[in-house]
Amino acid sequence: MTTADDSGLTGQLLIAMPGMLDPRFAHSVVYLCAHSPEGAMGLILNKPVADLGLGELLEQLEVPVTDDFRRAPMHFGGPVEQGRGFVLHTPDYESPVATLKVDAAVSMTATMDILEEIGAGRGPRRRLVALGYAGWGPGQLEMELGQNGWLTCEADAALIFDRPDAEKWEAALGVLGVDALALSATAGHA
Repeated sequence: MTTADDSGLTGQLLIAMPGMLDPRFAHSVVYLCAHSPEGAMGLILNKPVADLGLGELLEQLEVPVTDDFRRAPMHFGGPVEQGRGFVLHTPDYESPVATLKVDAAVSMTATMDILEEIGAGRGPRRRLVALGYAGWGPGQLEMELGQNGWLTCEADAALIFDRPDAEKWEAALGVLGVDALALSATAGHA
């Protein structure tokens, strides 16, 4: 198992501000799997894919599926490598191939074996399956943070895995004590 380093915002949530101009990130909550001077990588947590469920994906990949997972949602993880799957999950599962332990509560695996285990009803107890990821080059995320494009807060496993997608943005704001109705789409600097 690989462990994410503790630098920067690794393991934190990014919360899109109301003025986010990129519609792919509007009202999004992103879990940062990695953040360093070389850039950042994360998965959007609250954008389900409307026309594809986990069961359908597994069937397309010819992975046997138990009925428990037929209606499980797939998420849009971000605009980069949208044909590649990523699974955020609890640390009760570790792939023999490669799992990144992001923090004590969340790991990420992006290998086929985790999908096979999920399809068989064995994989991690709690998980979020996404296609694609959000990526930032060196300094890009820091620039967006400086322009008030994002708020950051501590990640919470219950928010990631248990909260309905439609509630995640406001719930993440609530972690900071911010009411969504009080946010402005324009930034001010003193």
